[in-house]
Amino acid sequence: MGIQEIIVAIIFAVALVYLGRMVYRSLTSEKGCASNCGKCGADFSKVKIPEQKG
Repeated sequence: MGIQEIIVAIIFAVALVYLGRMVYRSLTSEKGCASNCGKCGADFSKVKIPEQKG
């Protein structure tokens, strides 16, 4: 096995670990949606929206 194949195998293994971690975190999430982006759990109650004139 050449160096290129070893590098590809390492990149593939890292990608599998990353995807597995994403799936695990989405299944064990206690709040928000499955994407775990953080938008669903954000508190926007103190944000003031400017009124439109016209």
